[in-house]
Amino acid sequence: MAKEALPRKVKELPDSPGVYIFRGPQGEVLYVGKASSLRNRVRSYFQADRLLSPKIRKLRTLISDLEIVLTGSEAEALILEDALIKKYRPPFNTRLRDDKRYPYIKITNERFPRITVVRRPENDGARYFGPYTSSKAMRRALKLAHKLFPIRPCNLPVGEKLYPRPCLYYHIGRCSGPCAGLVSPGEYARHVEGAALLFQGRVEEVIARLREEMKKAAEEERFEHAARLRDQIQALERIRERQVVALPEPVDLDAVGIALEGNRGYGVVLLVRAGRLLGREGFALALPENSTPEEALSEFLDQYYTRTTAIPEEILLPFPVAELEALLVYLRRRRGGKVEATVPKSGERKNLVELAQRNAELGLRRSAAEELEPEEEALELLSEALDLSVRPWRIEAFDISNLQGEEATGSMVVFVGGKPRRDQYRRFRVRIVGKPDDYAMMEEVLRRRFTHALAELSDPTITSKKFSDLPDLVLVDGGKGQLGVALRVLEELGLSGIEVAALAKKEELVFRPNKPEPIKLPADSPALHLLQRLRDEAHRFAIEYHRTLRERRTLASLLDELPGIGEKRKQLLLLRFGSLEGLRQASLEELLSVPGLPRKTAELLYKALHP
Repeated sequence: MAKEALPRKVKELPDSPGVYIFRGPQGEVLYVGKASSLRNRVRSYFQADRLLSPKIRKLRTLISDLEIVLTGSEAEALILEDALIKKYRPPFNTRLRDDKRYPYIKITNERFPRITVVRRPENDGARYFGPYTSSKAMRRALKLAHKLFPIRPCNLPVGEKLYPRPCLYYHIGRCSGPCAGLVSPGEYARHVEGAALLFQGRVEEVIARLREEMKKAAEEERFEHAARLRDQIQALERIRERQVVALPEPVDLDAVGIALEGNRGYGVVLLVRAGRLLGREGFALALPENSTPEEALSEFLDQYYTRTTAIPEEILLPFPVAELEALLVYLRRRRGGKVEATVPKSGERKNLVELAQRNAELGLRRSAAEELEPEEEALELLSEALDLSVRPWRIEAFDISNLQGEEATGSMVVFVGGKPRRDQYRRFRVRIVGKPDDYAMMEEVLRRRFTHALAELSDPTITSKKFSDLPDLVLVDGGKGQLGVALRVLEELGLSGIEVAALAKKEELVFRPNKPEPIKLPADSPALHLLQRLRDEAHRFAIEYHRTLRERRTLASLLDELPGIGEKRKQLLLLRFGSLEGLRQASLEELLSVPGLPRKTAELLYKALHP
């Protein structure tokens, strides 16, 4: 019925900008496209076969229905097209493969901003940089920014109240101490702006700003500060020296390359800023069968430039593509200035495009081997499945173990980058006694863990720093109740920015804040396996500590009942054998070797241990 009405729908299309959606026999979305004129664009799919590409000829045989969405402009159509492609993942659209895993660096919209890593930009007033296709390149940029600019690494509610003293990061020069009022908002903003310029690749501008600040510090006889700025300038100059001079003029441009093979493709963007080649971003592409290079490049450009935060004034292409004006209008509006796309015929610009093409061909050959490590793959899938605002690089899992409320223990296990960090595991002896209350016990453990963190971060005299690293995600064992406990503790301590999830044992359901229904992950999901590993490791660690405490209590009770064993001999035995099991495995001769233990007492103990 729908297919019979298709010619009428095509005939009645308006001469307006918008998005069109082709659907198949079962209502499935086959293709999403944009158009400055829906009438002209959609009618072009129904021309004579000789005028159509192989991909379009095959698509046309499957179209059963058509939908359109009118927009106010071509630029709005472009944005809507990208959103619908992400949503439906149509088989006849070129797509960035694994497009949801590319991270962004975010400078938060706060009085004293922080730098974080997130999975997707939001319209929240923050500044975003990316996407980064190389996690290593992103981490290098973050490390350099934190080294050069004293921007706070913590997620404390800075600005709402003053803390009595700054943490260790201030004393080692990695934070300017906004939590203790040691830096003005204006000076802190200059640090943030320096980091933003660095993320944009504008090293020359950063150097110029630092030189000006160094000169001012020297004039004011703040020589120690001037010396630090000199060291920062030298570090940046070493980076600049490693950047290849691509063009004689200080222009910002992107050189784009693309390579295809069957239903696989690879797109590359070489980033040139102020005439210097900063690096490249490479994207594996999922292509419809029989795609032409022109079709693939056109759709790659749309998807890349609706995601990237860095808009240059010039885009160099390997060959012309049709209907590029909507993209350019959109980019000019975002950049607030001119943006042009050209196909260079000679000179340095042509060389740059040829370099981009060679990189694309090399990337296509290597793309199969460029898969993420299993741990990073699991983190990406977890971030997507739980709709987390950040990549959960550091995850902490908590569990409680008790026997009718006796010798209750809590555990905290830590995974960094998807791998256990056993040196950072922590255990707690729960102080609540009496009737077992798992909620109250979990609340106590979480409160102690994060209270320790806040104390360490605010007091430089605490040198142990066992709790100062804060997690990206807290995982608690249980359901909605335990999730509520964790949220309440974090909110009361001013740490509500930390993501929280609860994993229930029986059906392996994941509970998240503001989600009325639990999330059921597929049984073979790497994300679920990661959560299970965390939960099981926390459970094992809690039980292990609980068993140790129980055995110590049993041993102490046994020793108290034997004549001839006072407090001093009890301590010697515990020190020598460690546990009840250690004592049971000891021979009579080993018991006799304990200093000051008479033979008669040793024999009584041996008989009590071996009834």
